[in-house]
Amino acid sequence: MNTFDELTNNFSRLPGIGKKSAIRMVNWLLKQDSLYVNRFAQNLGQLQEKIKPCPVCGAWTETEPCSICSDSLRNKNQICVVEESQDVSTIEAYGEYKGQYHVLGGLIKPLEGIGPAQLSITPLLNRLREIKPEEEGIEVIIATNPTVEGDSTALYLNKVILELNLTPSPKVTRLATGIPVGGDLEYIDKRTLSLSFRGRSEL
Repeated sequence: MNTFDELTNNFSRLPGIGKKSAIRMVNWLLKQDSLYVNRFAQNLGQLQEKIKPCPVCGAWTETEPCSICSDSLRNKNQICVVEESQDVSTIEAYGEYKGQYHVLGGLIKPLEGIGPAQLSITPLLNRLREIKPEEEGIEVIIATNPTVEGDSTALYLNKVILELNLTPSPKVTRLATGIPVGGDLEYIDKRTLSLSFRGRSEL
């Protein structure tokens, strides 16, 4: 296999990229300035070395902790639980949420062998134990996608959070159903996401 074919196969493994798209990308790179291509290759080579999960929330970051966790102006008593790190970027893009985040790293999927132990649930519970609530108490906003797995994970989180027996008990809410069933946060428009946060309901 030559370099062109190998690089095409590499690109075709990316989400949403088919063989034809991969070939177009390789052809496009061949026409670019060598400085750009070398810089692109260098950034790609350093990707996993420089970017790691935040030790607090689990979002991708180059600093420890990430800029959100280290921001003293963010609401420490409000934690938005998301499935993947890219969901943090999606929510931050609409610019209204000012609390903290926690990345689960997936959803509970028994048929695929993914249970609570494979997700970042214990670190979330530990974070809740360490929070010293202000007068308004603690709120956990569950922002998993509105799918069967997302709903099941949300119900499980609500159960284990209540079992912590914290005083006062954290308020557990779920984003409103402005997000279509089976939808993905990554593709939701900012207006719908904003309304979903405002209309979130308690579990």
